[in-house]
Amino acid sequence: MDITTESDTSIPNQSSILIVEDNPPQALKTKVTLESHGYRVVWVNTGLAGLDIAQHKLFDLIVLDIQLPDINGFEVCKKLKANSKLAAIPVIMLTTRDRAKDAMSGLNVGAIDYIPKDAFAETVLLETIKQMQTTN
Repeated sequence: MDITTESDTSIPNQSSILIVEDNPPQALKTKVTLESHGYRVVWVNTGLAGLDIAQHKLFDLIVLDIQLPDINGFEVCKKLKANSKLAAIPVIMLTTRDRAKDAMSGLNVGAIDYIPKDAFAETVLLETIKQMQTTN
């Protein structure tokens, strides 16, 4: 079953973020953190659901796990970047896989950042988003 949860707030010009994460506690923690900072968040729990919803709804950012139940996050990112409609959407990989090789693979398939899940992951994610917004 693909889970899609979305907050519907009426803050104008609010950035929308898609979280693709199969672990509900992790996804909800990230979702609540982002929403508490004013972002509109949609969460899906499979790579294919992420690809599908990205085709139909415009997002400002995609936060992507690697270990998903259907296709891995590297493949999802490759497919996003190969689609001319979706290629410009920044992808940040947020994952338990913390090996340098995995980080390089993520960056090589088009992610703009690779954040290992640890006690500081949400803080690092928020800082990365903040830096992205100040450079645009």
